[in-house]
Amino acid sequence: MRIDETHRKWLVGSAIGLAGTTAVYVLYSVRSTQGPRGGSALGLTYGIVGFTFMLFAGLLGLRKKFPIWRVGRAQSWMRGHLWLGFLSVPLILFHGGFQFGGELTRVLVWLVIFVFSGGILGAALQHFIPRIHTAQLPMETIYEQIDRVRGQLAEEAVRLVEEACSALEGEVSHASELQRATSASAGKMGGLTVASGLEADEEVSTQLRRFLSSEMEPYLSRAGAGGMSLSDASQARTMFQQLRVLLPRTLHSSVDDLENICEEKRQLDQQSRLHKVLHGWLLVHIPLSYALLLLGAVHAVIALKF
Repeated sequence: MRIDETHRKWLVGSAIGLAGTTAVYVLYSVRSTQGPRGGSALGLTYGIVGFTFMLFAGLLGLRKKFPIWRVGRAQSWMRGHLWLGFLSVPLILFHGGFQFGGELTRVLVWLVIFVFSGGILGAALQHFIPRIHTAQLPMETIYEQIDRVRGQLAEEAVRLVEEACSALEGEVSHASELQRATSASAGKMGGLTVASGLEADEEVSTQLRRFLSSEMEPYLSRAGAGGMSLSDASQARTMFQQLRVLLPRTLHSSVDDLENICEEKRQLDQQSRLHKVLHGWLLVHIPLSYALLLLGAVHAVIALKF
């Protein structure tokens, strides 16, 4: 995994900061006759710095809500959120001397652990899921456009089936230009005679329309559509192979196009699932983070007041 220069600086700085604060804490805990305490000068320093780092990490959400604010680059905020949030955890633990203390302190420590774990999980997801997008989803689409693209795929499928059925039923005037060109050498264009590959076959046409209405349209119109035959690539290949057996060779290209439409729909569904996984963890991480900041402020006020 390549690390750019800015990330390397953050990594080195965080490592140095963690090593330095750890060394100071070890000396402090060894030399202190009463043991490490949150109310001591060093304990308060750890608490203030750690809470300040958490506040900065929490401000990332506010920065995202107002992207027009020119207060640093968004990428810098994200890196600060990640690394300073990471450093805040040991600082808070040093502040309390790794003791859970009273009920509020126990809640705060567990919140720190949960928020930290969620942050690590989110960082891992944001690192690996885009790679999955690149490797497995060559037709990746902007997430907000998925519904519109799905509608366009459904319209394209209807057009392809109608063209194929027109050809099967001998309505050469409604067939595509490619199909007309294919039939030109075997009969009259627009007349009563058509190529053998475009002969009228109402039964096959009916089956093709039935396949569109019962399989493709429901599949393409639904987000996800898990459990349907076309959602499984193996079953879909079998179904389209059966269509190729029924249809003349001149229409196999239309079957190929229909199969590609279903493949693109499966990729859209997979992209949607990955997007939900990538952003779903925020539904837990963000509320816990704000709860941590609020209770941390309450804890600070109570500690300073009493």
